[in-house]
Amino acid sequence: MGIRILVPTDGSDSATAALEHALDVAADRGATVHVLNVADTKQPSLARLGTDVVDVLEREGEAIVSDAADRAAERGVSVSTHVVQGEPREAIVDSITDNEFDLVVMGAHGRRGLGEYVLGSVTDYVVNMTDVPVLTVRAAEDATRPFPYDDVLVPTDGSVHARAAVELGATIAARHDATIHLLSVVDELPELPDAESGPLSEQITENLQEVLDEDAATARRAGVENVTTAIATGSVPREVTSYVDAEGIDLVVMGTHGRTGLDRHLLGSFTERVIRTSSVPVLTTRRADEMD
Repeated sequence: MGIRILVPTDGSDSATAALEHALDVAADRGATVHVLNVADTKQPSLARLGTDVVDVLEREGEAIVSDAADRAAERGVSVSTHVVQGEPREAIVDSITDNEFDLVVMGAHGRRGLGEYVLGSVTDYVVNMTDVPVLTVRAAEDATRPFPYDDVLVPTDGSVHARAAVELGATIAARHDATIHLLSVVDELPELPDAESGPLSEQITENLQEVLDEDAATARRAGVENVTTAIATGSVPREVTSYVDAEGIDLVVMGTHGRTGLDRHLLGSFTERVIRTSSVPVLTTRRADEMD
C-alpha cells in the first residue's frame, strides 16, 4: 500500500493552504491524498431546520472536495474525495482510526457557516487524539510553506514524545538532505529569578546538553549530516517561533506531550500555541504506546 495522506477541509483559506502543502508532499512522495469534508449536522440550529439544510451542507461539501480534486489533478497527484455527516472532530478522528493513513494535513484555523471559525479547535483535538503525525498549516500573511525542507527544527525536552519528534524530524531531514536544528528551551521558572536574562544553573545546562547530545546522535544515526543544537530560556512558544524566523526554518516537528519533573519541562503543553503562531508548518507526533 502506498503512502496515504488525509486532508480534512472546510474550504477556508487555512484548509486550502494545508491542501496545497499536502499536494507538495504528495507529489514528492508519490502519495495519494484523501480529501475529507464533514457536513456538521450536529449543530442544534441545523437539527431544527431539518433535511434541507443538511442537503445544502452536503452540496457545499461536494463543491469543496471537487475543487480539491481539481487542484490535485493539476499537480498529477492521485486523489480520493469523501463527504460525511457528523461532528467534525469525531468524524475526522474516526476516519483516521478506520483507515491506515500515514499523515494528516490540516489548517490551523477554519470556519463553520456564517464566518464562524472553528477548525482551529478541531485541529487541536485531532492533534491530541491520534498517534498519526499531523501537519498543521497557517494561511496568515506572515505564514510561508517552503518545500522541500532545507532546515528542520525539533524542540526537545528529553520526553518520550520529544524523542518521537526527533526521530521523525531526523527521517524527514535525511530525506531532504536538510539541516536539523535541536532546540531545548527552559521555560521561565519561578525558582530562577530573572530566568530569561540570568545565567542558567550548571545542572540544568548539563541536563539539557545531555538531552541535545543524545538527540543529535539519534539524528546522525538516521543519516542527517548537518546537526545544530541550541539552548534558550524564556517562553517556549516565543523562543521556538523566534528561532524559526531567525534561522530560516522550513518545518517545525514537535511532540504533543512533554514531561514534568525537577526541570519542569512542559514542552507538549506549548505545542498548540506554536501551531497557532508559527510562520511555517508544524508537524506533531506522539508515541502510540504512551497515549493517555
